[in-house]
Amino acid sequence: MDFTTIMKTFFADYERRFNRALNDPSEIDVEATAEVFAECFVEANPNGVACGRNDAEFRAQIPKGYAFYRSIGTKAMKIVSLVATHFDDRHAYVRVQWEALYIKKDGSEESVGFEVIYLVQMQGKEPRIFGYITGDEQKVLSEKGLI
Repeated sequence: MDFTTIMKTFFADYERRFNRALNDPSEIDVEATAEVFAECFVEANPNGVACGRNDAEFRAQIPKGYAFYRSIGTKAMKIVSLVATHFDDRHAYVRVQWEALYIKKDGSEESVGFEVIYLVQMQGKEPRIFGYITGDEQKVLSEKGLI
């Protein structure tokens, strides 16, 4: 399987798992969610950089993250486009355009598009995210009246 196909499959699985967790809290697969991340990873956004560890504390935060998204009306996450650029046979830069669908407190729908850049390493035959770069999610959610 070529690298782009591996990345498309990897992120399609991520999207399906995210949507299952949004729609039914009993469907949250903490282990499968944690397994997409490397042992340590970096998050960067306009507010700074954070380092994370793929440990018990991270696993405990996964259901809380999904609960937050449900609490603000998130109904679905959809990959609109994905472009994978590999640096070598083990590392890739993957730009994913997402579209999130929200139901606001007044019952109206809101669609928000955003991009996440992922840094991915092949560990054996499995891709693992070791970094990601996002925009200011909190600012956008606030501007849209979702938080």
